[in-house]
Amino acid sequence: MNKHIAQLVQLQKLDLELDKIDSSIRTEEEALAQRQQDIASREEAVGELAAAIKDKEKEKKLLEGNMADKQDQVRDRQAKMMRVQTSREQQAILKEIEEAKKVVKENEEHILSIMQEIDTMSIRIGEEKNLIAGETTLVTEESERVQRLVAEIASVKKVKLARRGQEATQIDAALLRKYEMLRKRRHGIAIANVEREVCQGCHMKLPPQQYNLLLRGDSIHECPSCQRIVYYQPPQET
Repeated sequence: MNKHIAQLVQLQKLDLELDKIDSSIRTEEEALAQRQQDIASREEAVGELAAAIKDKEKEKKLLEGNMADKQDQVRDRQAKMMRVQTSREQQAILKEIEEAKKVVKENEEHILSIMQEIDTMSIRIGEEKNLIAGETTLVTEESERVQRLVAEIASVKKVKLARRGQEATQIDAALLRKYEMLRKRRHGIAIANVEREVCQGCHMKLPPQQYNLLLRGDSIHECPSCQRIVYYQPPQET
């Protein structure tokens, strides 16, 4: 295998290991962040329920005030009934009393409905708070585990980065720049093996003449389809 190709193959192996390390760290941190976000969402829901209860209690208080006024009106009109002389006046007062009693009944029913809503929301708040407390404990433990794991992974990464730096210094500067550019543009795979004339990076077939030149291994070639650097690795004998 061409010396420069061998260097790039080794460098890419290290880079893929570093990519895997970064991916594992990211996976752990994202999972933890999602659980923390779930707790925040539950806390927000509790806040919304508490605000809704407060609004319902205000509504209930207004209805109770209105109901008290109507009850006073009923008592006032009933007292007035004792003093009126004509049937017409009595009928008018009776109508006022009936209308006031109707409002009182409607308010009583509405107040009862509000109280039931408040009870339901209060129960939900209690349930959510219990869930939040339990999940917070678990997330705290998980956070500590993730921190320990990330620290361990980071120490491994540090060693590999140092080795990667040493490997990179051995590679021709122009070739290294090309490799780095290809890694960014080709999802981390800058150099690919060719098997049976097919580039293993994009799975497209190389032209026969280029493949024959590639087999000689004395120069650097690019895949005409994906522009990755390509090389030929003879199959290992079993």
